[in-house]
Amino acid sequence: FIIVGFPYPRELRVPLFLFFLLIYLLTFVGNLMILLAVAFEPRLHKPMYWFLCHLSFLDMTVSSVVVPKVVAGFLEGGGVISFGGCVTQLFFFHFLGCTECFLYTVMAYDRFLAICKPLRYGTIMSHKACLCLAFGTWFGGSLHSMIQTTLTFHLPYGHGDQVGYIFCDIPAVLKLACADTALNEMVTFVDIGFLAMTCFFLILTSYVYIISAILRIRSAEGRRRAFSTCAAHITVVITYYVPLVFIYLRPGSEDPLDGVVAVFYTTVTPLLNPVIYTLRNKEMKCALRKL
Repeated sequence: FIIVGFPYPRELRVPLFLFFLLIYLLTFVGNLMILLAVAFEPRLHKPMYWFLCHLSFLDMTVSSVVVPKVVAGFLEGGGVISFGGCVTQLFFFHFLGCTECFLYTVMAYDRFLAICKPLRYGTIMSHKACLCLAFGTWFGGSLHSMIQTTLTFHLPYGHGDQVGYIFCDIPAVLKLACADTALNEMVTFVDIGFLAMTCFFLILTSYVYIISAILRIRSAEGRRRAFSTCAAHITVVITYYVPLVFIYLRPGSEDPLDGVVAVFYTTVTPLLNPVIYTLRNKEMKCALRKL
């Protein structure tokens, strides 16, 4: 296969190569610093930061699955990818993306317990519970990805070799199949739509209870701290779901903006997440200064 990428003027090849390479390096370093800060600061050994570590690792890896190939695409012949490489890229992208979807739901549940059930929080969110919840997100992501990857690549391929996208994703790959893809498109829409909307509904429900509990806090300082704790999570959920809905939950869409949104989703969002989580978090800022 040949990954076409997005159109750009030839004279911008080198600047774009350097730009995406810089974005990737900043993403990797930023999320690695989050992991190191939590690992070496005992005060951050809490459920909230345990799940944040998983998010940082996911951001590092999903960026590593997509961006290096985008960077290579600016070099002569860099867009070529083997069939096996395409399968691997699609599998890991959906594995990591779905795991992140489940993780955001778990993180919302964690904030719900911390704010709405503070006296029972330590008992419910035990070390064992945190391990089980984290394992569940990764297992669910792998199961989803195995189903999607198997359904996509059991079809015969040979209808061209150019993937009209920035990486091997289901809608772009299905266009190269030599068979009817209507069933695959429907399953993809229903599967991703059901998972995304279910997780979003659970997150939304958690935050309805959270906001209700925050408004009952008497002190202005207490309300400010509670809102500050949740604001980062709400922001990253929005930056996750808006591109997801735009790309996958519009059946039959061939909008050229899909490529732009995919660039944002796979390169900018993983870079922004560590910034968002540390911007107003005094504990994290203090831990980062010690590195």
